Amino acid sequence: MKNLLLATLLGCSLSAFANEGLPYFEGPNFSGIYSCKGSNSKVGEYEILATLKLNRANSHGNFGVYDFKTETENDVVYKGQAIANGYKMALTFNLSNVHATEFSTGIADVSRVSTKRWAYTNNYYEPDEAGGDFGKEYCLMQKQVATTKKAKKKPMRNAGLADIGNMG
Repeated sequence: MKNLLLATLLGCSLSAFANEGLPYFEGPNFSGIYSCKGSNSKVGEYEILATLKLNRANSHGNFGVYDFKTETENDVVYKGQAIANGYKMALTFNLSNVHATEFSTGIADVSRVSTKRWAYTNNYYEPDEAGGDFGKEYCLMQKQVATTKKAKKKPMRNAGLADIGNMG
């Protein structure tokens, strides 16, 4: 019984330290919504919205892991992943529809454009049976809209009523 208790305590102690090996995420956080303008060797010029959301559980040290999605002018959404090491970021996602699945892989240089905003230039490649295509896009983080809290109205006591105690 003593051995079972010691083994259980040892197992719990080791599992508690398993996640402590990775340092906390210390890199820049690129999370946000980006307006992108790009040019593709087959499609030509286009505009999309891209969203990056930091996946804190899998980010560590200088490596930021992101959930990544893009939304086209036609409201088509593609989901993927991104990983950043400092100011370099790799992006990948599937371009899926009823007829086929294509893949896109890109590498981006990220730069700060203000104290709260980022921009990145992504060079990408999309393979297909006809040799694939390539493109480049510039994505600028949208300004965050400040939400102001409306002051709560305090109810007025005896509003519109005479103070009966002062009638005399």
